[in-house]
Amino acid sequence: MRNSLDWILGAGAGVLLGVMISINAGLAAHSTPFIGSWVVHGVGALAALVLIFGRRRFVGRPAPSQAPAAKPPLWSYFGGAPGALAVALGSIAVNSELALAGALSLMLVGQIVFSLVCDQWGLFGTPRRKIVLYDLLAAVLVALGSVAIIASGGAA
Repeated sequence: MRNSLDWILGAGAGVLLGVMISINAGLAAHSTPFIGSWVVHGVGALAALVLIFGRRRFVGRPAPSQAPAAKPPLWSYFGGAPGALAVALGSIAVNSELALAGALSLMLVGQIVFSLVCDQWGLFGTPRRKIVLYDLLAAVLVALGSVAIIASGGAA
């Protein structure tokens, strides 16, 4: 374990993802998944502005880097599009027979498979990393766990 804070932050992000999807699914149940997605991204934009301006007020402006900033690739500006679709589709899935646990477990499977593809070929600027047997075994085990969660139907 290189840095336990990274692990804590990663787990915290997962908890927040679950909270966000659950809250947004409640909103989508009273409106539509797409209206819910608009609302969640509007509130997220406001929260980001508060964080940006709050950081500047209490921490000060970030120090300019020594090297000039490289121009980001065009695709990097479109991260909100898959995010908006993920929120809308997650809301639909949570409000189905999958419920929260099933929907989040399938989202995790999708994230793992996509991350392995990105690692293998270095997509979207990620460092290339050769996929090994343990990576595939972990993905299969998570997928089987997802099937078990969904097949149980929430029975305890």
